[in-house]
Amino acid sequence: MTTAGLRRNALASEVASVPLLATAALFVVVGNRWLAILPHVTVSAFAFAWLFGMIAVGSMSVVRHADGLAEVLGEPYGTLILTLSVATIEIVTLGIVMTTGAPNPALARDTMFSVVMIVLNGLIGLSLILGALRYKEQEYNLRGANAYLSVIVSLAVFGLVVPNFTVTTPGPTFSGAQEGFLIVMCVGLYAVFLAIQTTRHRSFFVEQGQDISEGHDASRRPAAAHGSGTVRRRVALLVAYLALVIFLVEKMAILLNHGLDVLGAPPAFGALVVAILVLAPEGLGGIQAALANRMQRAVNILLGSVLATLALTIPAVVVIGLAHGINVVLGLDPVEQAMLLLTLLVSMSTFTSGRTNVLQGAVHIMLFLAYLMLIIWH
Repeated sequence: MTTAGLRRNALASEVASVPLLATAALFVVVGNRWLAILPHVTVSAFAFAWLFGMIAVGSMSVVRHADGLAEVLGEPYGTLILTLSVATIEIVTLGIVMTTGAPNPALARDTMFSVVMIVLNGLIGLSLILGALRYKEQEYNLRGANAYLSVIVSLAVFGLVVPNFTVTTPGPTFSGAQEGFLIVMCVGLYAVFLAIQTTRHRSFFVEQGQDISEGHDASRRPAAAHGSGTVRRRVALLVAYLALVIFLVEKMAILLNHGLDVLGAPPAFGALVVAILVLAPEGLGGIQAALANRMQRAVNILLGSVLATLALTIPAVVVIGLAHGINVVLGLDPVEQAMLLLTLLVSMSTFTSGRTNVLQGAVHIMLFLAYLMLIIWH
């Protein structure tokens, strides 16, 4: 394809962002006057649905440009860019919702639990089933999956279960010193993980048998063909879409908190909405990878999103809580603890052979449906 054709395609791919830009511009022009719609339930519901859709469009655009960078940088760097971009959206979304409206010290915990349940059960289950229906069995690099799970299990149990059993503070919380250790543990383990993912053990996170030096050189060919300007353009657009998403999330958070108050919905429902919003791009990416028989990329995306949630979001919400005087609740209630531990156990069982099948996916989907059922009938 000619350079002019490539430019036309690039421009056409940004057309879907026009409503996103128009929505952001409208809020800038209107200012705080839009808050007048809050008492009107129908109008508020429409505004919330529209904002949800626009934020999803923006998130998908972030994924598109992250995937473009992945073609240039190769794995696992491409997946890492996607994971960190979505983690940024998640942290900012949680921070805005936590500090908007009435205090909700359990929101971060409920959202992180929702992310774990949606990804490890819903998205992985759906990916395994769809991949198995098309290819019967799919292969992945067992060493990489085990590396993800070893850190996920450690952080999930220490961050979301252990606070229920400490006695230095009342309730399912950590003391200041314990929160400090939790932050160091999360950031330290994630730093070590990134070091092995990108340097010493990069081969764990690519398809088994793939020559990572050849694969990396091959993945750089698009950059050579289209010039370094392509990389700069994608980075600039990725940052721009992130900024637009974060701007609109602030508006949506006001509508979400108001709607939960009006409906009297359980706090876990609000956490579920936030989790679905931030997971939409990674979920789509993981499912598309499974359908393309790229199970290793699906594993990298989905397990990477859970790891980033635990390793980056936990420290972030603790810091946000300290900054705003919010005593962040971390420990899950007994039913949620049981679901978390069961999910971790099943996940470790699923990723033990290097091959996937439809039965594994069905088990994860049933656990996901059980999680949804328990939100309604707790």
